[in-house]
Amino acid sequence: MNVDLGIWSKLTKLVVGLLVCAGLVAITLVYLPQIQKNERYRKQILRLDDQIQKEETLAKQTREEIEAMRKPKAVERLAREKLGYAKPDETVFIFQQPPAAAATR
Repeated sequence: MNVDLGIWSKLTKLVVGLLVCAGLVAITLVYLPQIQKNERYRKQILRLDDQIQKEETLAKQTREEIEAMRKPKAVERLAREKLGYAKPDETVFIFQQPPAAAATR
Protein backbone atom coordinates (compact mmCIF):
# COMPACT_ATOMS: atom_id res chain seq x y z
CA MET A 1 0.00 0.00 0.00
CA ASN A 2 1.54 3.16 -1.22
CA VAL A 3 -0.29 6.10 0.24
CA ASP A 4 0.67 9.52 -1.06
CA LEU A 5 0.69 11.98 1.82
CA GLY A 6 1.46 14.88 -0.50
CA ILE A 7 3.55 17.65 0.94
CA TRP A 8 3.81 16.09 4.41
CA SER A 9 6.13 13.31 3.28
CA LYS A 10 8.40 15.85 1.58
CA LEU A 11 8.37 18.09 4.65
CA THR A 12 9.17 15.13 6.89
CA LYS A 13 12.19 14.22 4.74
CA LEU A 14 13.31 17.86 4.76
CA VAL A 15 13.02 18.12 8.55
CA VAL A 16 14.94 14.86 9.05
CA GLY A 17 17.65 16.11 6.68
CA LEU A 18 17.88 19.43 8.52
CA LEU A 19 18.08 17.65 11.87
CA VAL A 20 20.95 15.50 10.59
CA CYS A 21 22.76 18.61 9.32
CA ALA A 22 22.16 20.41 12.62
CA GLY A 23 23.54 17.40 14.49
CA LEU A 24 26.69 17.39 12.35
CA VAL A 25 27.18 21.13 12.89
CA ALA A 26 26.69 20.71 16.64
CA ILE A 27 29.25 17.90 16.78
CA THR A 28 31.71 19.99 14.77
CA LEU A 29 31.26 22.99 17.07
CA VAL A 30 31.74 20.85 20.17
CA TYR A 31 34.93 19.15 18.95
CA LEU A 32 36.53 22.04 17.01
CA PRO A 33 38.20 23.62 20.09
CA GLN A 34 39.63 20.24 21.07
CA ILE A 35 40.99 19.73 17.55
CA GLN A 36 42.64 23.17 17.60
CA LYS A 37 44.08 22.47 21.05
CA ASN A 38 45.55 19.18 19.82
CA GLU A 39 47.11 20.97 16.85
CA ARG A 40 48.75 23.51 19.18
CA TYR A 41 50.09 20.66 21.30
CA ARG A 42 51.53 18.93 18.22
CA LYS A 43 53.34 22.11 17.20
CA GLN A 44 54.67 22.54 20.74
CA ILE A 45 55.87 18.92 20.79
CA LEU A 46 57.73 19.43 17.50
CA ARG A 47 59.33 22.63 18.82
CA LEU A 48 60.37 20.91 22.04
CA ASP A 49 61.75 17.92 20.12
CA ASP A 50 63.94 20.30 18.12
CA GLN A 51 65.10 21.96 21.33
CA ILE A 52 65.88 18.55 22.87
CA GLN A 53 67.92 17.63 19.79
CA LYS A 54 69.94 20.85 20.08
CA GLU A 55 70.51 20.35 23.80
CA GLU A 56 71.63 16.75 23.27
CA THR A 57 74.13 17.93 20.64
CA LEU A 58 75.44 20.58 23.03
CA ALA A 59 75.70 18.01 25.85
CA LYS A 60 77.63 15.66 23.58
CA GLN A 61 80.08 18.43 22.65
CA THR A 62 80.51 19.36 26.29
CA ARG A 63 81.17 15.73 27.26
CA GLU A 64 83.77 15.49 24.50
CA GLU A 65 85.47 18.68 25.72
CA ILE A 66 85.50 17.39 29.30
CA GLU A 67 86.93 14.08 28.16
CA ALA A 68 89.63 15.89 26.18
CA MET A 69 90.54 17.99 29.22
CA ARG A 70 91.38 14.82 31.16
CA LYS A 71 94.45 14.38 28.95
CA PRO A 72 97.53 16.36 30.00
CA LYS A 73 98.47 17.25 26.42
CA ALA A 74 95.10 18.92 25.86
CA VAL A 75 95.42 20.96 29.05
CA GLU A 76 98.93 22.03 28.06
CA ARG A 77 97.78 23.04 24.56
CA LEU A 78 94.85 25.00 25.96
CA ALA A 79 97.06 26.82 28.48
CA ARG A 80 99.46 27.76 25.69
CA GLU A 81 96.73 28.96 23.31
CA LYS A 82 94.36 30.75 25.67
CA LEU A 83 96.61 31.95 28.48
CA GLY A 84 99.88 32.42 26.61
CA TYR A 85 101.83 30.15 28.95
CA ALA A 86 105.18 28.76 27.88
CA LYS A 87 107.74 26.31 29.18
CA PRO A 88 110.97 27.65 30.69
CA ASP A 89 113.52 28.85 28.09
CA GLU A 90 110.78 28.99 25.45
CA THR A 91 109.96 32.07 23.34
CA VAL A 92 106.32 32.88 22.65
CA PHE A 93 105.34 34.71 19.46
CA ILE A 94 101.93 36.36 19.44
CA PHE A 95 100.43 37.25 16.06
CA GLN A 96 97.71 39.88 16.07
CA GLN A 97 95.21 40.78 13.39
CA PRO A 98 95.65 44.27 11.96
CA PRO A 99 92.89 46.73 12.84
CA ALA A 100 90.01 46.84 10.34
CA ALA A 101 90.68 50.50 9.42
CA ALA A 102 94.34 49.82 8.59
CA ALA A 103 93.42 46.80 6.47
CA THR A 104 91.12 48.81 4.21
CA ARG A 105 93.68 51.54 3.34
